[in-house]
Amino acid sequence: MSDAKPILTERPRPGVLLIRLNRPDELNAMNVDLIDSLHQVLAEVRDDSTTRAIVLTGAGRAFCAGLDLRGYGTPLGATEGEGRAQLGLRVQKHIAGLVDAFRSARPPIIAAVNGAAAGGGMSLALMADIRILSESAVFHAAFIRRGLSNCDIGMSWLLPRMIGFSRAAQIMLTGRSVDAAEAERIGLTSSVEPADELLDVALDTAEAIARNSPFGVWMTKEVMWSNLEVPSMRAAIDLENRTQILSSLTRDHKEAVVSFLEKRPPQFRNH
Repeated sequence: MSDAKPILTERPRPGVLLIRLNRPDELNAMNVDLIDSLHQVLAEVRDDSTTRAIVLTGAGRAFCAGLDLRGYGTPLGATEGEGRAQLGLRVQKHIAGLVDAFRSARPPIIAAVNGAAAGGGMSLALMADIRILSESAVFHAAFIRRGLSNCDIGMSWLLPRMIGFSRAAQIMLTGRSVDAAEAERIGLTSSVEPADELLDVALDTAEAIARNSPFGVWMTKEVMWSNLEVPSMRAAIDLENRTQILSSLTRDHKEAVVSFLEKRPPQFRNH
């Protein structure tokens, strides 16, 4: 058994956190240690104003191959004698909890999809706020090919909202793969990049986000996701109105105006 950490983190640019899934020999398949580690690092940065953007990628030739079919492990809190249904639901909630963790994190998350993203790995990419793909990236809605439902880990909610119901249904019901070129054509990615440029493009995007005010970025991310769930345009605009007034009352807003007039870069302090 390898002693390597299941994820690696570094800070390659000011305000930017790079998270790298680090099980390359297993194509970064999900096990309890990898998911625990992701939950932990996202909890640490959830309200951290010094982390302004996050890039998530995979080590080796895959982004994430989904659930490790050789064994997931036992999540914290499991008790001896739990039945298959009880333990299975505990595992399911452990992984699916990442959807809310991604959504709740203040820093936007950019998935730099460097290779295959299958099953839960595809869901992991869909959770991100922005997806940037390598030319070798490919999505596999793989649950249905394993005798399971493809409505899993948020996919049935996220994918139709990104590419429309009919396209999502066709991909999810057939379990077919979607390569990088098709992903770009149907709007599943922001861009497709050469493999050796993928990470730099993702980091450049993260750095561009990090230059903006922390509160403005947080409110933009939060309101965009919230307005996917509201029942009407009126409700969406009401939320926008209140959020904009909150933003206008920050000292960072005043700094942005003054720095613009003085023709200098703003110095945001999240206050």
